[in-house]
Amino acid sequence: MTAAPSEEAPRGEARSAAAPSPAASSPAASSPAAPSPAAPSPAASAAPAPVGPSTEGRSAAGRSAAGPSAAGQSAAGRSADATPERQRDAERTRAEILDAATEEFAGRGYAGGRVDEIAAKTRTTKRMIYYYFGSKQGLFVAVLERAYAGIRRLEQDLDVDHLDPARAMRALAELTFDHHQSHPAFIRLVSIENIHHAEHLRTSPVLPTLAAPAVDVLSGILARGRAAGLFRDDVDALDVHMVISAFCVFRTANRYTFEAIFGRDMLDPEHSAHHRRMIGDLVLEYLTAHVGRV
Repeated sequence: MTAAPSEEAPRGEARSAAAPSPAASSPAASSPAAPSPAAPSPAASAAPAPVGPSTEGRSAAGRSAAGPSAAGQSAAGRSADATPERQRDAERTRAEILDAATEEFAGRGYAGGRVDEIAAKTRTTKRMIYYYFGSKQGLFVAVLERAYAGIRRLEQDLDVDHLDPARAMRALAELTFDHHQSHPAFIRLVSIENIHHAEHLRTSPVLPTLAAPAVDVLSGILARGRAAGLFRDDVDALDVHMVISAFCVFRTANRYTFEAIFGRDMLDPEHSAHHRRMIGDLVLEYLTAHVGRV
C-alpha cells in the first residue's frame, strides 16, 4: 500500500505520489520483452523525442541575456528619484510645522502653546512633531532659531561696502526697522523668551552664531567711519545694536499699551516713514556727537 502523503505537502504533490502513471501500470511496461517495431506502446507513441528548447524557453533565455527588463529599469529609476523627493517632503513638513508653531507660541506663549494645536494646523501628527524636534522645548528652540536666523541673514546679505559710512549705518538701521515692523511674531517670541530668562535659547547649539552677523556688519561700518573722522571712537558695535533694537522693538512690543495711554498706534502706516527716518537720525546724531570737539 502506498503511504499517505504528509499534511504539509502540497495537494498536487500528494496526488502525484499516490497515483502511478499510465505507462508504468500498462502490461507493455511491465513485460520483460520490448514491444515490436510494428506495434509501439502507447507510451512510446505519446512521447516524441525532444527536438530543442521550446519557443517560450528561447524567448525567456533571450530576455535574460538581453539584460534587465524595462519594468526593472523603470522600478530602479523610480527608486532613485524617490530619495530627493522624500527629502523635499521632509523639508516641507518641517517648515510647515515651524510655521504653525511660530503662530502658536507667539500667540499663546511657551507655557500656553499646545503641540496638539500645532499638529491640528498641519498635515502631520503629534508623534511626527516629536520625531522631528524631540520635545515641546526642542520645537520652541527651533522656532527661536529660525526667527533669529531670518534677521541675521538679512544683515549678513546687506551690501553697504560701496556706501559712505553714514549712509551705510542708516541703511542698516532701516533694514532692522523694516524687518521688525513686518515680523511682529519675532518681537513677541523674543519678549516671551525674556520672560523665561532665555532658558530655552541658551540650550541652542547655534547660539554662538546668532550674534556674529549683526556685530560684524556694524563693526565694519564703525571702523570706516572712525577712519574717515566721522564717528566717535568710544562706541562699540553692541552699543549701536542696542540703540537700533530698542527703538524698533519698542514700537511693536509696546504698541497696545502705548496706544491705550497716548492714543497713538505706533504701527499705523501713516507714522512708518517718519519713524524710519527718525531711527536713522538718532543713530547718526549719536555717532557723530562730540566728534572734533574738545
